[in-house]
Parts: sequence; structure tokens; C-alpha cells
Amino acid sequence: MRPYPYVGPPAIKARSATHPPGRVIHTPADVLAWIRDTAQPITPGDRLPATYVIDLAGQLLLADRHSEHVACAAGQDVLAAGEIFFALHAAGDDDAIVVAEISNQSTGYCPDPTSWPAVDAALTQIGFHHPPHFTTECVFRKCNHCSARNIVKDDWFHCALCDRPLSPTWNFP
Repeated sequence: MRPYPYVGPPAIKARSATHPPGRVIHTPADVLAWIRDTAQPITPGDRLPATYVIDLAGQLLLADRHSEHVACAAGQDVLAAGEIFFALHAAGDDDAIVVAEISNQSTGYCPDPTSWPAVDAALTQIGFHHPPHFTTECVFRKCNHCSARNIVKDDWFHCALCDRPLSPTWNFP
């Protein structure tokens, strides 16, 4: 599994250094405690979004959805990063919280879709029911001409800023 360094704006990383890191999750009960401790609004039937990273030790870390991934990761490299949505089926039951959706959408780390095995391993270790792959899969490329970070849509490998062709393979440092 490839480590992903932070590739976003340095100012965001600097600002994030003063924020607490994400909470390490070992069990579904840890997510319920995080929800309670952070006063996240969720009731049965709702989906709760959160920012996540998989650290280099393969652990899932969670932070509020409005958090930067680099803050969640305490500025460290990650094996994966994105958004996760939890669904709560019955209050108070550890088995009632599941991963309903998950993506690799992080413009700070720009993880490749091939980061899925790290996510799958972490969620399986915790014991979460979860999708068999990213439910939203992002393809990131750096423009070799203007250095812009791009999300490739509809297999259109052209820079959104300068319209030059983008690399067919992941090409961040």
C-alpha cells in the first residue's frame, strides 16, 4: 500500500496544525462515542458524514466533515483519505451503525482509487459492514504543465485550468 503525502496548499496544512487530530476508531462503539462526544446530529435512518483518513498504521481516524484531512491526519502521510457516511439503524446497538457510503475525495491528499485495500482492511478489522468498494471514486491528477490538482471526470484527462492532457497514471510527488 502506497503512502500519500499531503499535496494541498501549504497554508491549509499550517492552519491545520493547531486543530486536534482525528479520533482513532477501534470498534463500532467508538464511532457511537465519537458521535455522542462531538454532538453530531444523527437519528436512526439518517446518514452522518465525516472526514476520515487511514493512517500509516492502518487505523481509521475520524473528524467532523468540515475538518481538513491533513488536520485529521495530524499532518502525517496517509494510506487513504476521503469522506465516510455512517447510517444508524437503532439507537444504542453497536451493530446498528454501518458504513453506508465512502469515497476517496480528498483534494489535500489526492489518493488514488487503488487506496481501497487500505480502507477495506481498516473497516474489516473494526468489524463494520461496508460497501465492497468506494461508492464515489475520484481520480486525481496533477497537471504537468501548470501544476494544478485536477479531479478527472468522465475519463476526460485534460487540465481544468489549462486544458493540457493529464497523465493517465497517478502523478503526485
